[in-house]
Amino acid sequence: MNHLDILIPFGLPQAELARDLTRQCKAPALAMLLARSKNTHPPQNLDPFSRALPHEHWISRQFGLTAADGKDERSNSPPASAAILQAHGRQTMEGHWFVLQPAHIHVARDHLVLTDIGQLELDEAHSRRLFQSALPLFEEIGRTLIYIDAATWMMRADDWAGLRTSSPQAASGRNIDIWMPEGPGELAWRKLQNEVQMQWFSESLNEEREMRGRKPVNSLWIWGGGNAANTSAMSATTTYQAAFNLSGWPQALAPAASRQSASAPETILAATGERGLLMLDDLLEAGLANEWGVWLQRVEALDAAWFAPLLQALREKRLDSLSLILTGQDKLLHLTATASSLRRFWVKPSLGKLAAQA
Repeated sequence: MNHLDILIPFGLPQAELARDLTRQCKAPALAMLLARSKNTHPPQNLDPFSRALPHEHWISRQFGLTAADGKDERSNSPPASAAILQAHGRQTMEGHWFVLQPAHIHVARDHLVLTDIGQLELDEAHSRRLFQSALPLFEEIGRTLIYIDAATWMMRADDWAGLRTSSPQAASGRNIDIWMPEGPGELAWRKLQNEVQMQWFSESLNEEREMRGRKPVNSLWIWGGGNAANTSAMSATTTYQAAFNLSGWPQALAPAASRQSASAPETILAATGERGLLMLDDLLEAGLANEWGVWLQRVEALDAAWFAPLLQALREKRLDSLSLILTGQDKLLHLTATASSLRRFWVKPSLGKLAAQA
């Protein structure tokens, strides 16, 4: 592997806590990489009300889902539905499809809040029960609903092609009024969503979940609308020969031949190809939940498990270069380190770039 892009969602901490966190953090390898890397791309301040998080927009561009110039990203979530259909063997599907994800919405003092979907822990059997419960409501209005996996269902709605939606991660922990769909079909969706919510209110499944200390599944989140035929350009657009540890919907973007799992850097270093992508999403859950003590612990764990070995590989020229793509709630920092940049001995290791950009 000659070059490795490392995508780190929520590698940039919350602005008001960033300086304190970087002072407390013991991550010497990351500090070396950050201090002696170069800004190969200008830091980006994104719209805080964009309908997807910075790492979601970035990965969409890398695999050709959205335009390379990033135009109009604020207005819609990444059109992930077509890639998900293709990844699950439904290449022959036609029409405009949306991703539907079972969700938990809770009542705050004066508004409704979407809980991080990744925390639902919805298993296959329970998800299928909810799917069968909701299915007649979709069939009554002529909507095709299909089951992909426990966390992912799909709905066809050709006449809603212009509906602007938000990714669940962008809306997570926030007032959902700001992130609800807008455009063709928005009122019809809200009516359908309300009917599903009422249907699930009486489900014994949710009582069972609450007895086990889990959140009830009380709603559906819609996002990712796209035409099922629009996957042909993805494989041709990406420059990655290997993509490691992609999770969630980004996993569907990489061609099956390039998707790999790596529990240690040696697997990546042994891979063939000019360019690889590694996703380290260990900080994502803590960032979405604003659990910055947990975030701190996980940065230090990543340093030992990943950054220290990769730093050594860079020094030994087993890796020509690596880029750190660090994102936050509305910021993105892209830095590149090489063996030669590491020789700048007069630059002291520091995590300061995380605080400067947060």
